[in-house]
Amino acid sequence: QITRGVRALQDAITQQDPRLSKAMVPPGSLHVTIFVMHLSNEEEISIAADALWDSKDFVEDLLRGKTVELSFQGIDHFKNQVGFVKLAENDHRAMLLEIAETMKKIFQEKGILAGEERAFKPHLTFMKLSKSAQLLKQVKKIDSSLYEDFKSHYFGNEILHRLDLCSMVKKKQPNGYYFCESSIVFGEKQAVEPDDAELVSLSKRLVENAVLKAVQQYLEETQNKSRPTTDGSPGKSEAAASGSKKESDHGDT
Repeated sequence: QITRGVRALQDAITQQDPRLSKAMVPPGSLHVTIFVMHLSNEEEISIAADALWDSKDFVEDLLRGKTVELSFQGIDHFKNQVGFVKLAENDHRAMLLEIAETMKKIFQEKGILAGEERAFKPHLTFMKLSKSAQLLKQVKKIDSSLYEDFKSHYFGNEILHRLDLCSMVKKKQPNGYYFCESSIVFGEKQAVEPDDAELVSLSKRLVENAVLKAVQQYLEETQNKSRPTTDGSPGKSEAAASGSKKESDHGDT
């Protein structure tokens, strides 16, 4: 229902201004962003994936068996550059905010800088001018009159049951959704079997973790072998000094 509504909204806008077709978010990519991170390498991605898994128990403790049913209604924008569907102000939205804040702290405790200074405003982006540099030269602002008929439109409800760690740079999945580094599932749909993309992602992460550990072990062994073994080495000198101190103490007693 939500996807159909967004498609109808996008069609209504592009019929009035065909240039904006380049700004539309594909239906398969629709999502609500909790927070954004900059992960510079595979090791940081692995740490973030672990943080996501650690978040699962905390999220379930917050939910206590209850469901979070997000209601999407109305249209708003960010500086007339991004158009999005709003989340209705209710207890379920408040719970999503609490989940986001809890997860943000868990990621930060693992050294991952997550989120921004500005207040979290959950939303469902359906268009953004930055998707096309060429379009930005032609259109500086989104004319709100283009979606006037949808400003109070009810798009539908969605029960929150999965949180994904998505890549914004890797190739998207065949269904148009982002590449998932890792996911956690909770609530009613926990029993659903993971799809092929999730299995591939999990296998990839396990292999990467094994490779990272093997490289780390190799480097440690190489460093140990390269250390001098003469009596003048720092490690050896410290051991000798410690031994001499004990002998001296024993002699004084």
